[in-house]
Amino acid sequence: MGAPAARTFEHARHWASLGHDVTVITGFPNHPTGVIHPDYRGYLIKAEEIEGIQLLRTWIYVAANKGFTKRILNFLSFFFSSFLLGALLTRRPDVVVGTSPQFFCAVAAYLLSRLKRVPFVFEVRDIWPQSPIELGVLRNPWLIRALEAIELHLYRKAALIVPVAESSRGYLLSKGIPPDKIKVIPNGIDLAFLSAESRTSEDVRAELGIGDKFLVSYIGTHGMSHALEIVLATARQLKDDAGVHFLFVGEGAEKANLKQLAADWQLPNVTFLNAQARDTLPAFYRASDVSLVPLKRLPLFKKVLPSKLFELMGTGCPIICSVEGEAAQLVNHSEAGLCIEPESETALLEAIQRLRHEPELRRQMSQNGPRFVKANYLRTMLAEKYVAALALIGTPSSPLVRSHKAATSSDSPTSHL
Repeated sequence: MGAPAARTFEHARHWASLGHDVTVITGFPNHPTGVIHPDYRGYLIKAEEIEGIQLLRTWIYVAANKGFTKRILNFLSFFFSSFLLGALLTRRPDVVVGTSPQFFCAVAAYLLSRLKRVPFVFEVRDIWPQSPIELGVLRNPWLIRALEAIELHLYRKAALIVPVAESSRGYLLSKGIPPDKIKVIPNGIDLAFLSAESRTSEDVRAELGIGDKFLVSYIGTHGMSHALEIVLATARQLKDDAGVHFLFVGEGAEKANLKQLAADWQLPNVTFLNAQARDTLPAFYRASDVSLVPLKRLPLFKKVLPSKLFELMGTGCPIICSVEGEAAQLVNHSEAGLCIEPESETALLEAIQRLRHEPELRRQMSQNGPRFVKANYLRTMLAEKYVAALALIGTPSSPLVRSHKAATSSDSPTSHL
């Protein structure tokens, strides 16, 4: 579950389909609850193959997606176990890619690249440690300095840095990183995900018992970053309006607090559901009249492109985006939603009411979204750009480089990632 897993899986699956050998080192499925899936209990390590990807699963200290100390222990346990597993049980690859956050995953990948004497690629999905600093989670000045030193070291030692947002480029350049080391590969959408039909939107509405009410959804992590109390406050203003319903789907550190707040305010127009299987999410998106993509009003979030944007656009769900910066620019350019001021209850209420009473505008957004992402953000296209960038950092004798040069011939590429 989660955007990082989806991004890595969908890229790796396409790389494998092109003939590359792809090994992924990961933990046992437990996100976001901190409970290991029954099929994986009792193992210290486990090797398996999924759609051509070689998976090496390693022991981790499991923790729910909340609580600072346990999460740090979770991160550190994966750092040690993933490095040892990679050192002992993997062939020498052509390149090692470390994706961050979590931060120590990239550190383990860097050390593994040194051990194997191959290039290290640093994929930066969120800027760490800037993210926990701005959220107020990380305050210790000595720890901040140490993490910032590690961050800069990883930037300098990486043969290639792959951020997911164009606006991250300026941050990296401000750290003295040469521009030719930066290759932006944004998030996108997989056509197989769009066609998932394990449930229908009609099934979702019937199970919720909401009939033809105007459904406003938030589907994703219920975390400190998302300012979801603003959504509940908006629901409170509409609690006597029988025509509108709010749906929260997912888990996270703030979910218990949000459920308590909804109970305290006695909100009959709010439903909370646990995290759903990924292949059911398109049905929830299509069942929604509008879905929310909110983040707090912090400078950090001007540099992010939430993966949820692409999934909502791909399924034709109109968006209310309360994120500044690059995310707002994308939504405005696609004409697939409305952009509003972050953490503004008034702006959110006005946007909901506008989309509720302008069905033609919603219909147009529903058409614009799929057209926009299919033209610009298909995961297959992005995965090919990614692997082409990886080929440029290899040595001339590397199979990865040879496969890139032979991409237009009939030869089958055989690199090991």
